[in-house]
Amino acid sequence: MSVFSAAGFLGAAEADAYTAALLHLVGTQNPLQILRETPAALRSALERITPSQLDTPEAVGKWSTRFVIGHLADSELVGAVRIRMVLAHDRPSLSPYDQDRWASRLHYDKTDVHEAVERFTVLRKANLTLWGDATPAELARVGVHAERGEESLDKMRRIYAGHDLVHLHQLSRIRICVTGQ
Repeated sequence: MSVFSAAGFLGAAEADAYTAALLHLVGTQNPLQILRETPAALRSALERITPSQLDTPEAVGKWSTRFVIGHLADSELVGAVRIRMVLAHDRPSLSPYDQDRWASRLHYDKTDVHEAVERFTVLRKANLTLWGDATPAELARVGVHAERGEESLDKMRRIYAGHDLVHLHQLSRIRICVTGQ
């Protein structure tokens, strides 16, 4: 199983491996550039498949395009709160969430993907303003994630950039699976 396929809440070792893998994906790339480009990449992904292909996963037990886009929209909402908590509070606690429960209980199977991309885009634009305008001192501010421990705002933006890359790669794999190209 991939480090990106963990279900439920993560233990310390799983959380460390997940974070390291996300940061490795970003490598020396500019995280802000990745974060800026993701909304257009999501719109492009939707243009490359038909509506009837939205619910086909790349494999049994994996998410479909509809689920991935629903997850990204909700993840950006969570990120929006975390960024603001870190900027406004001293060492705030950052709660994890079970992405599979969100997918099930928030009905990702009924997600309007175009509305979800619009929500994602609006939230991302607001988050990019905060991340882009943050001073070095603000980027050094930390929150304490219940699974991953202390994270600076700078590390958080690299994690979110890596998270984008994981799901953009996933959308590409799904497209290849459902279209053959």
